[in-house]
Amino acid sequence: MILVGVADDQPLIRAGLKALFDNVDDVQLVGEAADGRAAVELARRYRPHVVLMDVRMPVMDGIEATRRITADSATAGVRVVVLTTFDTDEYVYGALRAGASGFLLKDAPPEQVFAAVRVAAAGDALIDPAITRRLIAEFARRPQADRPGPAPALGQLTDREREVLTLVGRGLSNSELAARLVISHATAKTHVARILAKLQARDRAQLVVLAYESGLIHPGSG
Repeated sequence: MILVGVADDQPLIRAGLKALFDNVDDVQLVGEAADGRAAVELARRYRPHVVLMDVRMPVMDGIEATRRITADSATAGVRVVVLTTFDTDEYVYGALRAGASGFLLKDAPPEQVFAAVRVAAAGDALIDPAITRRLIAEFARRPQADRPGPAPALGQLTDREREVLTLVGRGLSNSELAARLVISHATAKTHVARILAKLQARDRAQLVVLAYESGLIHPGSG
């Protein structure tokens, strides 16, 4: 059973999600929050597998709430999927930097909602290539001085692992990695797992951030 919490200041959104989860057998809604601070408390109290987190909330915004949840050892296992309309690009970058595992459009159809919850609960990240391109574009607008330098941990990666990290940063799935590099799906999965371990990254979402902050990806690169 996948335990889910919903944090959104709009009662209609919370009610709609509750109705969706009431109709599936493997997902249970365990708590709701109308502001960011309450979302953090929800995560601490129920330890859900996934919290669906709105960005714009009173008291504490969703990005800060995400940061507190993912940074707290007591709730580090809670995955956060950000609810968004994608009308403001900087939220994408901020949420990933805070530790979000992915994004979900507020008007997403039910099957996408269920898929997002299941993917996040399984420990993977929900990063669409189109979203990744917007993320890189937003990062490119930042002054050079605001960008972190290459992470020292990148030196631990083999040439092949750096290549895989670059492709993960561009939004490729394991299946797409296998096709691009002409390797098996299992080998692609192993490469990603080793990179996560070496870089002590939470999931693929963190790899996306690290890939472009370290200069492995440049805006406009294919």
